[in-house]
Amino acid sequence: MAPSSPASQGQQADLSIRKYFAKLKDPRRSHRRLHHLQDIIVIALCAVIADAQDWQDIETFGHKRRDWLQRFLALPNGTPSHATFERVFNRIKPQAFLACFREWVEAVSAALRIKHIAIDGKTLRGSRSARLGPLHLVSAGASAQHLALGQVAVDTKSNEITAIPALLELLDLQGALVTIDAMGCQKAIARKIVDQGGDYALVVKDNQEHLAEDIQRLFERAFDCNFAGWDHDTYEKRERGHGRQA
Repeated sequence: MAPSSPASQGQQADLSIRKYFAKLKDPRRSHRRLHHLQDIIVIALCAVIADAQDWQDIETFGHKRRDWLQRFLALPNGTPSHATFERVFNRIKPQAFLACFREWVEAVSAALRIKHIAIDGKTLRGSRSARLGPLHLVSAGASAQHLALGQVAVDTKSNEITAIPALLELLDLQGALVTIDAMGCQKAIARKIVDQGGDYALVVKDNQEHLAEDIQRLFERAFDCNFAGWDHDTYEKRERGHGRQA
């Protein structure tokens, strides 16, 4: 049975940030909490989605969007200052925050019924320091929805090949097509995608010895006989199959 969408179930899924961050522990002392933790989290996430680059930008976003934010936030003492945002996030346990954030993104992804996930690696400009090399991240994004789904930093002594499996662990790949450039064209990566219920389209270049030639030769042979006798599948055939199951 194909999974039904929230709309087909006759109810709207609760995708609110507050729901998924409700279990996040407030790191502050109770008598020094002028602003609700949920308000701080929601403003910060919305600001970053709106391209805020630092704590001051987040505070500015909160002031400019206060009328909109008050529709669903308490804001008992107005908009928090940039110093408050910084202090609170410095004390929040990163892994606890990540767990809440991951659950929220997975819920949003499921509601959007994401079909294409693109994985790519980029080096952050200006991230090099005197002691450390530049920060290189492998990111996963939902192309059609313009949504970032996850990021994993590449270890300085490793490369994207080891980071991609860790990133895939964070994602719900069921029914999605995962695209990766030639760096990710590895048997273990392809198998992991399939094991998690996804399909893959991996770029093949000369980094894989004879693989590009073998694939080209196989397609030429298949086209010559119009795929007669070849075990193959197509996206259209699979979609029709899902339609019969629904």
